[in-house]
Amino acid sequence: MADVMSILSSSYKSAGLTVPSKTKYVPVDATLYAGTWSGKYANGKSFTIAITDVSGFRAKIRYQSEGTVKYQDVLIKDSSFRFGDTKFTLTKKGTALIKNVVTDPATGTTYLDQAYATQDG
Repeated sequence: MADVMSILSSSYKSAGLTVPSKTKYVPVDATLYAGTWSGKYANGKSFTIAITDVSGFRAKIRYQSEGTVKYQDVLIKDSSFRFGDTKFTLTKKGTALIKNVVTDPATGTTYLDQAYATQDG
């Protein structure tokens, strides 16, 4: 049981989780989010995030990176949203910071993979 707790603890620490926001969900400008976003992590792995059906503060995303594909409905709040172990934060128009918690299958250790994504088009 101690191993599970230490893994969870290190995952939360490495993810750099912040205090939950107390702001309300508000409609966002769909043009700031909708479209295809692409980037490359420091290890050379490329990724794409397709954001569609942005309505109010809701959107649908498709994340793809090196054989991993995730689909999810998300809620946008404070210029960001989470899907799985990944967080998307809009830093400025056309640029977003992507933070992805990765678990090494060989050792079980986790680390934070960060990259910037740019909006295509």
